[in-house]
Order: sequence, then structure tokens, then C-alpha cells
Amino acid sequence: MKTIRYRSRGEEVNFLEQILNKLGYNVFVSNFFGKDTDLAVKDFQRKNNLVVDGVVGLKTWTKLINAEKATLDYLDKLLSEKDLVDFAKQYDLELAVVKAVNEVESNGKGFLIDGRPRILFEGHVFWRELEKRKINPVDFVNDFTDNVLYKKWTKKHYSGGSGEYSRLEKAAGMSDLQGVHDAAYSSASWGAFQIMGYHFKNLGYSSIDSFVSKMYENEGKHLEAFGLFLEKNNLIRHLKSKNWAAFAKGYNGPGYKQNKYDEKLEKAYKKYK
Repeated sequence: MKTIRYRSRGEEVNFLEQILNKLGYNVFVSNFFGKDTDLAVKDFQRKNNLVVDGVVGLKTWTKLINAEKATLDYLDKLLSEKDLVDFAKQYDLELAVVKAVNEVESNGKGFLIDGRPRILFEGHVFWRELEKRKINPVDFVNDFTDNVLYKKWTKKHYSGGSGEYSRLEKAAGMSDLQGVHDAAYSSASWGAFQIMGYHFKNLGYSSIDSFVSKMYENEGKHLEAFGLFLEKNNLIRHLKSKNWAAFAKGYNGPGYKQNKYDEKLEKAYKKYK
């Protein structure tokens, strides 16, 4: 691609403005590099550690094209209408019920913009998972592990987004023992429906690594795991009868009332119905 800048004209400008639109910039797509495009390019350069000069040369083109590819890959991973329709048919549920659950329980998209599934690492679960593998967690407790290994639940260490992967990798790298790696990955909730890793065996996955690899594929795999979870925990019946409280309690635990999950589900169902 040739180097272009403010007031440039031609096909390259049109291509640039199409990319900027895909990346969320509100620019007019034409063959003219106008002020709106100049501002968008400078903002992109600023956010991507490039020289902020508005000139689209080799480095800026490379970052733009890679960002576009990452965005398209990300969008390909998201749930479609067909995914929800197929799920409703598979479990003999109203589509409005499935859409209500998807809206309330998935809590947004199942992937980070970098293509990794959303996770939440639980240090108190890590403690239990180590014990299940006959590994004494006390042996690893020190200042280095204080935000990934603790006996009682706390949310003070939650960092959100990619920060949760830093915590996960820190826990998994605590020791070369295979059991530590498996315990760490079993101690995070995964994807759009935040299924805890330690459920992998009960849901029919051969290993925690197999479960995690599926979570990396797309939100369709997240929905598939969610369906398996509903089956194994006998929760489909509550969705068929629209017993929102019973479903919310079975899926979210006894604290569901505090977050009004049942009320949110009923409201969402009425909207889609």
C-alpha cells in the first residue's frame, strides 16, 4: 500500500476508511482523505504506540490491517441467531426463553477483543482444587501468591479482562507439577456463560485442557457447554415451566435474590416473547 495522508485521494484512501469504519471510527467512506479520517488515524496511532502524525505508511498500514483481522476473527466467534434457534430446538425450549437466558446469564460477550475467552480466576477454588489433587496449598502460600491462592472467597483480587489471565498464568506457573496446572485452569470460570473449569469431567470433556480448547473456539462452544451444564444439573425443566426463581437458584446459587436474577430473566423473557 502506498503512503497516504491528509488531502490524499484514491483507492487506498477508500480502503483505509473502510478499515477505520470496521474498527468503530465514524468516518465518511470516499476517495478523499478528509479531516475526519485524519483525526481517526491519529487516534488509532495514539492507541497503538505509533508516531502520531496522521501519515499512513508501512507501520500504520500493518497495524491497521492486523487490527481489522483481529476484529473480524473476534466477530466470527460470537453467537448467531441460528445458534440460539438450534439450541431452543435441541432442548425443546421457547426461543424467547433461550434469548432471555442468553441476555441475563451470559453477561455480555464471551471473548476479549484479543480473541481469548473471558475468564474469572477464583483463588479460593484454586486452594480446593490443589487439595483435591493431594497438593498442600499451604506449601505455596507467600507474598508472591497472595492474589491467586487464598482459602476464603474474596473479590478484592479481581482485575477483569486480560488481567485475569495474568492471575491464571501466575497460578499455573507456581510449580512444574502437572496437578498445579490442571488445578489452576479448573479454578477459572470460562466463556459467555462462565462455566467453572472443574465441571469439565461431569460435562463429558476428557480433560481440563480439552474443555479450555473448546472455550477458545467460539461462543457456540460456550453455549454447548452451557447446555450440558443444564442437563447435568436438571435445570431444563425450570426453563420449560418458566420457574425463574428455581432456575436462578440452581444456576447462580442461593445468592440469586440479591442480584435479582429471577426478575431479570422474567423481564427479558417478556421482552422477547
